[in-house]
Parts: sequence; C-alpha cells; structure tokens
Amino acid sequence: MSLGDEHDTHASGGYAGTRTRLPEGDPYTGGPRRRSSSRSLITVVAVVVLLIAAIAFANRGGDDSPSDTAGDKTPATSPTSPTGTRPVAAGFAHDQQGAESAAANYAAALGSDGMFNADRRHAIVQAIADPSAVERLQSGFDADYSPAFLTKIGLNKDGAAPAGSTFVNRTLPAGTKVTAFSSDAATVEVWCNGLFGLAGESSTNPVTNGWFTVTVELNWSGNDWKVLETSQRTGPTPVPGDNPVSDADEIGQAVKEFGGFTYAR
Repeated sequence: MSLGDEHDTHASGGYAGTRTRLPEGDPYTGGPRRRSSSRSLITVVAVVVLLIAAIAFANRGGDDSPSDTAGDKTPATSPTSPTGTRPVAAGFAHDQQGAESAAANYAAALGSDGMFNADRRHAIVQAIADPSAVERLQSGFDADYSPAFLTKIGLNKDGAAPAGSTFVNRTLPAGTKVTAFSSDAATVEVWCNGLFGLAGESSTNPVTNGWFTVTVELNWSGNDWKVLETSQRTGPTPVPGDNPVSDADEIGQAVKEFGGFTYAR
C-alpha cells in the first residue's frame, strides 16, 4: 500500500541584452555618425542567439534521458495491482500524529476482506491489538464473523467468494480526528468510506458503498500504538453523485487490479 515518488523540475532562466554606445561628439551639431554594416548586425544577432541557446542548455539540470536518436520507444506500463501480501503497518511515532496514522491504518485493516477468514483475522488482531486486549477482541470478532453470518452474505465458510464472484470489503479512511490524547493513550475517530458486497452476474448482494466513523482507542505498548477497543457509527454521509453504476465485471476487475494504501496523517 504505497505511492510512487514524484519529482518537480524547475528551469531557471535569464535575460541577455546589449549596451548601445553613443557616437563620439555632439549628435546635434551635424557631426558624422558611425554606422554599423548589416553584416556586423547579423554577426551580433548570431552571437546573442548562440549565447541564449548555451544558457538554456546549461540550465536544463542534467537531463539524463536518452536522445531522440535512440528511437521513440514508449516505456512498458502495467496496471497497479495488489501484491498478494497484506501487511499491517506498524512502528508509528509516539505523538498525536502517530496515533492518527495508526488509527487510520488499523481501521483499514479491521475493515478489510481479511477479517472474513479466520486465519487472516487472527493474524490482523495479533498484529494490531494491545496484549491485554488480544483475547477479548479476537473472541468478539470471531463471534461477529460466524459461519452463519458468512453464509448469510453469500460467502463460503472460509470467507471465500463462490465461483464466478469477487468479494469486496474495503475501508477507505477519509480523515482522522483526535478526541483524547496523552503520552500513553489516545482516542481517534476515523471517517471512512467503505465498499462491500459480491461482484458477479448471479450475486444477490451487489457491491455498495457507505460512510461511517470508526472510533479507535489506542494504548502505547511495546514502542507502538496498539488497539484497546473499536466502535463504529454511521456517517457523516455526503449527497450521492450522479455517476453511472458500473457492472459487476468492471467492479470485480477493479478490485483485483487496484491495491490499497498505507495511510499517514
């Protein structure tokens, strides 16, 4: 869950000018004036043009890109895709900003499709929960994601989607707000948009989106912020846009091609 780097290129520039020398003597007495020939003028212009070109070339900042003589080859590109490894971010700073980053990443992890598989769910809880809360949180989540619940939403008992369908459950933090903070504890609200459902031609539970706020109570433990408790409420919810609805194939393909992110405040 990462971004690429972007680099800004700034080109510097300047002005090149000439100084005109007045003829000797009083120009208003009718004395002779020296006139430059057209050939001299052309020579001066050519020198100035070459000087400007040299300055522009020097200010390019060392462009190491291949020249046009190498051919107009377009670099190969590929769509952004998930790696198959779903790490839970860790090692957050021991300050308010670190608590906000931790809460956003933990909300995304707890709102992922990994929570619907027992092994993956236990790994997530073990990674983000405070040692004093691991057993309690894990028991609660195991009860929430019971086999009966999985069957009800159209999943297999291991949390997998049936053949021909793609399961979508993704939480997208939109912002964070600290409501309480000390050196050893923090309460952070994470405003989120979520995607949930089954993408497939025969699905009776199509992928929908919703807005909700997750409250995460954190404890500083083992040189990192860890989860003590979580809760969730609906909203704030903006007015829906008028975007046309994509079909099941497009949604399923997007979920496979577009990976998630690590969030930071």
